[in-house]
Amino acid sequence: MELKIEARNVELRKGWQVRIQEEKEKLVRHYPNFVLHLRVSIEATTHHKEGGFEIKLVATVPNDTVVVTRKGETVRLALIESFNVLTLQLKEIQRKKRKSKKSPGNAAPVDGVGVIRKLSPFESYGFITSADERDIYFHENALKNVTMDDLSEGDSVVFGESSGDKGPQATWVRSAG
Repeated sequence: MELKIEARNVELRKGWQVRIQEEKEKLVRHYPNFVLHLRVSIEATTHHKEGGFEIKLVATVPNDTVVVTRKGETVRLALIESFNVLTLQLKEIQRKKRKSKKSPGNAAPVDGVGVIRKLSPFESYGFITSADERDIYFHENALKNVTMDDLSEGDSVVFGESSGDKGPQATWVRSAG
């Protein structure tokens, strides 16, 4: 995998480079020969309300490009969150490719239905109570054709589910109404 790291309005620190290299190695281990190119951009921003830094990851995979942008107070936390989101998106792309090979021409699969139990729009996440009464975590990036502002606690949703580091999580979420 080709890796390019760039820094704008900030000096690139050795610790950040080490963290990026560790994350790159994880991607190579989990997605061998899938991510062809990865560009990591760290920029100091002047938007104090949105955090002091913006991280942008651009990953090139066969027939697709994945872009993740995160803002944060610290580069390290924004990097970790960016790579977590990138990993989820890569997992979803691979899942879709496997599904399309198995059942061409089918509509988007529905893994589950549930109700929004909790929303934390400022932290960009929420929880869904599934039909079998489990808590399913979702991140704002999983939302399809809907935004955090469009959702309310108690709304019905359909979602795709996968197993995350801390339990079940939605890979995509759509409003059921």
